[in-house]
Amino acid sequence: MIREPFDRSKHVYHNEAFVELVKDAVRFFNGTPVHPLPSPEKFLGTGVYALYYTGGNPIYARYKELNRLSYDFPIYVGKAVPDGWRQSRISDSETTPSTKLYRRLREHSRSISSGEGLNLADFLCRFVIVEKEGSDMIGSIEAALIKLNQPLWNSGVDGFGNHDPGRGRYEQARSDWDVVHTGRVWADRLNGIPNDKSDVLASIANHLKNLKKL
Repeated sequence: MIREPFDRSKHVYHNEAFVELVKDAVRFFNGTPVHPLPSPEKFLGTGVYALYYTGGNPIYARYKELNRLSYDFPIYVGKAVPDGWRQSRISDSETTPSTKLYRRLREHSRSISSGEGLNLADFLCRFVIVEKEGSDMIGSIEAALIKLNQPLWNSGVDGFGNHDPGRGRYEQARSDWDVVHTGRVWADRLNGIPNDKSDVLASIANHLKNLKKL
């Protein structure tokens, strides 16, 4: 094989159709119904979801204001992918849909219910179910929604979506989310040195100050 001189332009891929497909998925997502958290009915499927805060905690007063008339500003965006998705393995979920998205929302409900200063009744959710070959788009849709909305619990405060690290791995520090909202049993077992709560609250205030209606 003859070696060619390096030319960056020969390595750049861009497809406007892909860009428009992601935009279309985001538009569809924003038009889906909003439900209480967790969803009142069990359902099948994987996909992308968002959580919206409408409560009275003064830390998140900006969200209550922005979501007063419509739910345009999620506090968190996440995804639930089919089994084997990260390893690109074919799984039974391709032919028999799982309840992973529903279970993910229930998991978040438990975290919120455990968190100090939060009331599950103050949260709503919306989601889009992505099936079959469309599941390859789940990560792209999630990334687009996070980039567009800059949800606080994705972009400003880490840790809401964390799981119990398991026995023998509790040397790490509590996340910023667990510093502000203590109560998750497994997080209280972590014995690392966390960030100072006052610093986390200052970071939250700065992040929310920059959230504006488009």
